[in-house]
Amino acid sequence: MIRIGIDLGGTKTEIIALGPAGETLLRRREATPVDDYTATLSLVMRLVREAEAELGAGVSVGMGTPGSLSPATGLVRNSNSTCLNGRAFGQDLERALGRTIRVANDADCFALSEALDGAARGAGTVFGVILGTGVGGGIVVNGRVLSGPNAIAGEWGHNPLPWPRDDERPGPACYCGRLGCIETFLSGPGLALDHERATGERLQPEEIGSRARSGEGNAPATLQRYEERLARALATVINVIDPEVIVLGGGMSNVESLYDRVPPLLQRWIFSDVVRTKLVRNAHGDSSGVRGAAMLWTPQAAACLQQAI
Repeated sequence: MIRIGIDLGGTKTEIIALGPAGETLLRRREATPVDDYTATLSLVMRLVREAEAELGAGVSVGMGTPGSLSPATGLVRNSNSTCLNGRAFGQDLERALGRTIRVANDADCFALSEALDGAARGAGTVFGVILGTGVGGGIVVNGRVLSGPNAIAGEWGHNPLPWPRDDERPGPACYCGRLGCIETFLSGPGLALDHERATGERLQPEEIGSRARSGEGNAPATLQRYEERLARALATVINVIDPEVIVLGGGMSNVESLYDRVPPLLQRWIFSDVVRTKLVRNAHGDSSGVRGAAMLWTPQAAACLQQAI
């Protein structure tokens, strides 16, 4: 069977088609319409129809979205692409395409891809982390995504930053309506805002990382704050689920220093005399999420994932 995956992001939407052996048959991406539900729905429909026409075969469709589907209503909630919230996106797409669509949180898709044949292949328990425009997480246990009765397993980005210092309270405002969420500190925009608050200098996250590598200006101090906060946030995850591997994804996962500097910081916050959890960079780059969306139709994923109905 040919499996199509769609990764619906805040800035770009990507589609991939995987063949029976997991080989990539087609891949393309387009800009996601800004704050326009109808245009977003139309984009996804068009991408699927064009891919099916090009492949000349029927396909399964899996989709990763920011936020999740409410188990009570089937509507999208908690998405930082706020035009999706309160909408029956999966159902609307199913009606338009005339087939069943499997839908999961984008971080769950990322974690599934990396656990099945990526950087965490072979690990029993995997925590997949998205550090991008937002902050999300997914948990995979023995090849299966853990969703939970509330469909929020892994949503660490909207817990408060743990062990906050006085200058971190009450924390920046988050789109979810609370203050001091992990996402407001560890997302790419959160890093940029922290640097601006500390220095008055407005830089993009990529530029902060570049300057930090060369030891330029205040950027090293900003990145050091980020690394220490990431260690605190990940320590709470390790204390709760004790994963064998934590895989980083999203734009901030490209900061090489995280993999050297964060692991030694974990010991201070973890309730153990030893820290054996591995912190690794993703194997599939920015294709992990879209590959995981296609994998929602694999047997090991099918048993435990939400279905848009």
